[in-house]
Amino acid sequence: MQQTSEQYDAVIKSCRDLFQKKMKDYGSAWRILRLPSLTDQIFIKAQRIRGLQENEVRKVDEDERSEFIGIINYSIMALIQLEKGVVEQPDLSNKQALVLYDKHMAITKSLMEDKNHDYGEAWRDMRVSSLTDLILQKLLRVKQIEDNQGKTLVSEGIDANYRDMVNYAVFALIHLNEGAE
Repeated sequence: MQQTSEQYDAVIKSCRDLFQKKMKDYGSAWRILRLPSLTDQIFIKAQRIRGLQENEVRKVDEDERSEFIGIINYSIMALIQLEKGVVEQPDLSNKQALVLYDKHMAITKSLMEDKNHDYGEAWRDMRVSSLTDLILQKLLRVKQIEDNQGKTLVSEGIDANYRDMVNYAVFALIHLNEGAE
């Protein structure tokens, strides 16, 4: 578990660094996005990953890594939107956004540690393509919950699905990084 925690932190550091740079470039313009818009952005990234995994020819010279990072950052933005609500104008300073980013990432990592304990690091035996499929499945669940105006009968809420997507994307990046070593 110690190795997983260190690898997790390394992945999140690179995601957070990109988030911070984009905050400097664009501010918190993303704060105007409604949850379905964020869900659709994540869906586009997951679909692109699946396409990259299935297609032999690539017309854009990018790999899966940047898309998994996007899934992580958009999911954290969605969690912030769930907490703070959608606004008409950007309202967060870089510092405020990073505090919220860190808060939601800490909760998400804690969830990973709890599940990782119970599942015995089963994700290490999974393929990146399976992790991609699980992300897509979570996205379809979120879309259905959104279509149901957030109401569920017996299922976990949208926030749990976003957190799972973050964790699956981190696991995929750990796998991809290990393959590059």
